[in-house]
Amino acid sequence: MDVAMLDLLVCPVTKGPLRYDRNKEELVSKSARLAYPVRDGIPVLLENEARTLSDEEIEALHASTTSSNTL
Repeated sequence: MDVAMLDLLVCPVTKGPLRYDRNKEELVSKSARLAYPVRDGIPVLLENEARTLSDEEIEALHASTTSSNTL
């Protein structure tokens, strides 16, 4: 996913930042506790297409100390 495009995208629910998880091909919104799928390089930013993040995933995001937008 293009990092420049990622800087322009926000969570459609909270309008907060998104982080790209390369392993799962998802855009993650920590504030909404949602992960939006990226299909064929295209982000699907629909709330009904997103999956809810588990408590463990949220804790892992809080523990992450990287300053980039990617996981």
